[in-house]
Amino acid sequence: MSAPNLTRRQQEIYEYLVDNLESFPHPPTLDELCEALGLSSRGSLHKQLQALIKEGLLQPMNNQRRGVRLVPQAGEDAVADENNLPLYGRIAAGQPIEAIAGHETISVPPPLRTTQPCYVLEVKGDSMIEEGILDGDWVVIEKRDSARNGEIVVALVDGEEATLKRIEQQKGKVVLHPANASMEPMVYLPEQVQIQGVLVGQMRSYH
Repeated sequence: MSAPNLTRRQQEIYEYLVDNLESFPHPPTLDELCEALGLSSRGSLHKQLQALIKEGLLQPMNNQRRGVRLVPQAGEDAVADENNLPLYGRIAAGQPIEAIAGHETISVPPPLRTTQPCYVLEVKGDSMIEEGILDGDWVVIEKRDSARNGEIVVALVDGEEATLKRIEQQKGKVVLHPANASMEPMVYLPEQVQIQGVLVGQMRSYH
């Protein structure tokens, strides 16, 4: 993409950002961009970036720590929003810990979720390792308040603590089964357990 009001140098910087911005682990600062571009003058780069902001190609930088971000082009922001799901915090695959709701989101490919409302939790613990669910994985949960026996669910225990387990519902009791031979199932009264969703997808990072 090019803009008629850009200088050749501004165009080169913009094309570099389009091609390389995603390779940075976070939105790059001015200093990081200077190093990546082989520039010695931070002030000169700042002027070039301000010109790109004026052209509507970069997002305004309220402070340096925000880093440099491209303005999504037509259609890109809608696709990104469509792929983003709420990231609600951590879920225990072990003894229950609190699942913390927040304002973060995480991108989830459509095959890993359903058409129903879904959210994402980060797994902590190793009680589901025999199901291939490891500490640090992200699990995609379809919001539901009921589940079939044998499904892996997010269960809220006593209204306070959430855990990821395979559910067995019997008359007068609910059993939450770990997938780790060294751990025992947890047994509760039905009124102690509230189902908050069912596992439909899983993601893992190897770095």
